[in-house]
Amino acid sequence: IFSSFFLLILFRPSMELRIDNLTKTYPNGTQALKGVSLTLGQGMFGLLGPNGAGKSSLMRTLATLQEANSCSATLITDEGEINVLTDKDAVRKTLGYLPQEFGVYPKVAAEEMLTHFAALKGLSNAKERKETVEYLLNMTNLWDARKKNLGGFSGGMRQRFGIAVALLGNPKLIIVDEPTAGLDPAERNRFHNVLAEVGEKSIVILSTHIVEDVSELCSNMAIINKGEILLQGDPQFAMESLRGSIWKKTIDKHSLAEYQARFHVISNRLVLGKTLIHVNSDAKPEEGFAEVEPDLEDVYFSTLFNARQRQARMTQDRQAKGRQEAAQAAANLPPRRKLKQRQQQRLEQ
Repeated sequence: IFSSFFLLILFRPSMELRIDNLTKTYPNGTQALKGVSLTLGQGMFGLLGPNGAGKSSLMRTLATLQEANSCSATLITDEGEINVLTDKDAVRKTLGYLPQEFGVYPKVAAEEMLTHFAALKGLSNAKERKETVEYLLNMTNLWDARKKNLGGFSGGMRQRFGIAVALLGNPKLIIVDEPTAGLDPAERNRFHNVLAEVGEKSIVILSTHIVEDVSELCSNMAIINKGEILLQGDPQFAMESLRGSIWKKTIDKHSLAEYQARFHVISNRLVLGKTLIHVNSDAKPEEGFAEVEPDLEDVYFSTLFNARQRQARMTQDRQAKGRQEAAQAAANLPPRRKLKQRQQQRLEQ
């Protein structure tokens, strides 16, 4: 269907989303985002992180569903600049959002429901609305199921219907939050094909904990954990940076703790009753290890491992500084107070 909708989305100029120092703390004191700064261009951007890393908090903030404590976020398009945090109506007019979980009307057919959403999105011209709905149902491979009630859709079909809804109104910014979680391999591949096509025409933020989603779809990515961006860049460049430093070995599962104590074990998994470990090391750790071509999973686990190591060192440094300050304070006590302190310590013993 070669409609005006198709022409608009095909020939869109480049655009950019700039996020600077985004911070979010919830009322219970949980700091979900800590000074997040990102620059996203047109195409697929992967936001990779474990559950609870802050991905959904960032997505919900950009989707205008919650307030940030502090931040500057600007969406730059051919029509001008939009302040994402203050001009929420303008953002919503150009936003497509697929949340991690969303409800449907189970007894309504897909075509009827999408037509209704199109009207709500502002497509008042009946001919244009019909063309858009037909185009999106074909694009998401749902045309043959257009008369089927949404309650009878599989998980993958529901996700594809969700992205069809998100694409209504020719959005410039599209946010998809954990879209492939729970999908079988065939549905996951279908959904990847849809996202790849969408990513050619808009800024698409793909939030996921599934490494393969990012490696197969995204030319730019970031790894987030505990509300902080640990790494941003080209996935291919990130993998190349680990070349020559990832080693594997199959060990007895009872030996895992020993290897973790001796080496930088970034990941492990059971394979036929044995444990396969990947180690990050500039040189061959010991006999029995084999060098492997690094993939994005190695980048992901190495980044998280290095972040844990830095956090552990910082904790140790703080504890050592605290002990040093306590010792210094004790050394500066007057003689009589020192004697009283020693007596108190003997009584406590």
